Amino acid sequence: MSDLKNILNSFENKFSTVKNKDDLQNLKSEFFGKNGSISLQFKTMGSLNPEERKNFAKELNTIKDQLTSKIEKKFKDFENLEINQKLKDEKIDITLPIRSIQNGKIHPVSQVIDEISSIFSEVGFSVAEGPDVESEHNNFTALNTPEDHPARDMHDTFYLDQDKKTLLRTHTSPVQIRTMLNGKPPFKIIVPGRTYRCDSDQTHAPMFHQLEGLHIDKNITMGHLKGCLNYFIREFFEVKKIKMRFRPSHFPFTEPSAEVDIGYKIENGKIVIGEGDKWLEILGCGMVHPNVLKNTKVDPNKFQGFAFGMGIDRLAMLKYGINDLRAFFETDYRWLSHFGFDPLDVPTNYRGLSR
Repeated sequence: MSDLKNILNSFENKFSTVKNKDDLQNLKSEFFGKNGSISLQFKTMGSLNPEERKNFAKELNTIKDQLTSKIEKKFKDFENLEINQKLKDEKIDITLPIRSIQNGKIHPVSQVIDEISSIFSEVGFSVAEGPDVESEHNNFTALNTPEDHPARDMHDTFYLDQDKKTLLRTHTSPVQIRTMLNGKPPFKIIVPGRTYRCDSDQTHAPMFHQLEGLHIDKNITMGHLKGCLNYFIREFFEVKKIKMRFRPSHFPFTEPSAEVDIGYKIENGKIVIGEGDKWLEILGCGMVHPNVLKNTKVDPNKFQGFAFGMGIDRLAMLKYGINDLRAFFETDYRWLSHFGFDPLDVPTNYRGLSR
């Protein structure tokens, strides 16, 4: 028993000299480490008779709990001191005059939305908007999407209720439905906005930005669609000539449907848009399906139109040499200071869209 008293006295003497967390950690190791004073006492209990062992174990555990509690409390005291010191040292007096100015930057996605809006405004398109939370009807049914279409599966769509009646929109096309239900043709709109799908990797994100285009009027043809997209691509990538091809595809809300590729080549490790023998897919499009017009009370015998959709994030990556989509959403100021834009550099067609 006298050994335990000596250990307790030794601890108290050394504990009183502790000045920081390192000292405290060393003290803890000295008494509770593998070969610490308390740990060794537990190893001696096997040599005692049952009655002595019972009393010894009781007193040893009492001392152990007592010392452990003191150490833990002291650790908390040191942590509180560190926090208080940080608060004192890092306190900012907001009444002091500013010492340095850091200009904010416009995010590449915001810049590209402004660029696209500027281009299409030149040919009569207006900007329409809609909510991120949509009904299943506007997002799928009204857009002629069958009940068994894979896009309706939970592994692709974020549903917000068990009945699958409310969801985060998977594309900006529901704004087409809202626009046509709330007005009368002709319609000529673009719809930039956030969309959501269950996907995440270097080139996909669960939240991303899309742009929808819609033109409904009398006597609209695929020729009008091709001319519109040719104009957009040349203006956006700021090239005089563009190689463009339409490949047959399928979308429930357009018929016929097509994927659009543009020509490019690799020069000095960079993509050069507009020339070359390689092809790059950039958007999907087609003539609006008659069922979509019927679902929005537009007479398909009088009116026809085209629609197109493109990924804004993807266009930003192509134009400005950004190779990882995830960087768009990481809020890294260093990245933004490199790829961002001057707030006063508002894109306009007459003086150039980009830097």
